[in-house]
Amino acid sequence: MNLTISGHHLEVTPALRSYVMGKLERITRHFDQVVDVRVILAVDNMTEKEKRQRAECKVHVKGRDLFAESSHADLYAAVDELADKLDRQVGRYKDKVQDHGHVCAKRAEAAT
Repeated sequence: MNLTISGHHLEVTPALRSYVMGKLERITRHFDQVVDVRVILAVDNMTEKEKRQRAECKVHVKGRDLFAESSHADLYAAVDELADKLDRQVGRYKDKVQDHGHVCAKRAEAAT
């Protein structure tokens, strides 16, 4: 898995980098076919202080690209919210890909 963390209008510190890596580790624990992850951490010049810190992530898994973004007053809280969103998306995608337990309509009609 390639992980790229970049900052827009802020410097990505080693503590922030390790925090993001720890949070995104959940995704690879649930789904092992993650190819590439790109994270952008940004500070927007907005007048509203509550949504100023922004975190966005693009995850390339086998067959699809997943995208999520989150804004919050605290950058660490934005990363937490981002990880939760991505975890739900990866879980839904994994269920969709691995759902082999369904019965097609033709076989269901033939069985009755």
